[in-house]
Amino acid sequence: MAEMDVYEVLEHLPQRFPLLMIDRVTECEPGKRIVALKNVSVNEPYFPGHFPQRPIMPGVLILEAMAQAAAVLVFRTAGERPDKSTLYYYAGIDNARFRKPVIPGDQLEIEVAIMWSKRSIWKFTCAARVDGTVVAEAEILCTQRSFAQEGE
Repeated sequence: MAEMDVYEVLEHLPQRFPLLMIDRVTECEPGKRIVALKNVSVNEPYFPGHFPQRPIMPGVLILEAMAQAAAVLVFRTAGERPDKSTLYYYAGIDNARFRKPVIPGDQLEIEVAIMWSKRSIWKFTCAARVDGTVVAEAEILCTQRSFAQEGE
């Protein structure tokens, strides 16, 4: 079960600040599951607008953290790294539930497990926890697509 620091995470994801939602990977079993962490800071760029009187991490960004953890798992499973002509993105979200708000100071633990994959489509079961309590869960579909670069 391989751990990954933020520098290794950056090698497996094209996202960068302010949309990088994975700070570290604590467990990774290629072909099976991954556990990643997001340290939720009061300095996150979305908190001044969501909501100024009581900052709450937007649910869509918790889902984004799930997708990013899933992407790292897919790339680790395939023994690949993303390149400039490949995108990895959502194809669907099923059964998403938000059980408790995530606030500044929380450490979000994201666990993602592969349900199945066919060609370039993958389905995952995901759970996000704070202090061991499930705050969100979903089943997500993600796909990997290549596109032509300008000048090719």
